[in-house]
Order: sequence, then structure tokens, then C-alpha cells
Amino acid sequence: MSIEVGFELPSKTFGVTRADLIKYAGASLDFNLIHWNERVAKAVGLPDVIAHGMLTMGRCLQIVTDWIDDPAKVVDYQVRFAAPVVVPDDGVGAKVEVSAKVVEVNAENIKIDIQARSEGAKVLGKAVVIVQL
Repeated sequence: MSIEVGFELPSKTFGVTRADLIKYAGASLDFNLIHWNERVAKAVGLPDVIAHGMLTMGRCLQIVTDWIDDPAKVVDYQVRFAAPVVVPDDGVGAKVEVSAKVVEVNAENIKIDIQARSEGAKVLGKAVVIVQL
């Protein structure tokens, strides 16, 4: 694979619905009320129910795993959560727009920065993936 610094991966947009949150809660056993109960989410200062951070993180990584076509080549992935993905109960849910760019290449690895936004807000900060060549 001949990749250079500055190469941009094909961007992706994914949706998150309330049904996705229920499925993820069951799979992860994370039944925190802020992920499904609007009243509780608003009571703690959130604008509405929010997506699980790990769900957001995993779905954003898909931009890289689809591109490399081998998830086992991901050797490190770190993010900071910058803002929540707010998931309204409107039958549509939230949209997350993801882009990624190669920022470093060496003999063994590629370092990729991921950018993710929802409703104009940056939802991941310092999202960095290391892919083994």
C-alpha cells in the first residue's frame, strides 16, 4: 500500500436512532438512563437522550476499517469525547459525519486522524488511529 501524508479516506455519514441505542445497551450492558430516558437526560442537563460514547467511537472507526478491509490491522485507537451525539425521538435520529486523513507514515504504521461532527458540533477530539502496514 502506497499512502502519503495528507491522503483523505472516503468520508462517511452514519445515523444513530433510539432503536440503535436500545440494541447497543443490550449488547454492552450499559443501561445508563441518559441513553434512553429523555426525562432523566434533561434532568442532568443534557438537551435530550445521547448516544453511548463507545457506540460513537466504534461507528467512527468504521471509516478506517472499511478502508483497510482488515480490522485486525488497527493496533491503537484513542479519542477524547468533545460533545455528545444527541439522539432525538423523531423517527430519524442523529447523523454523524466522519472524515479521516493520514497524518504520518513510517515503515510499520500509518497514523490517521478522524474528525466527527453531529449537528455541526465536533463530537470526537484527538481521535487517532494507528494502522499496521
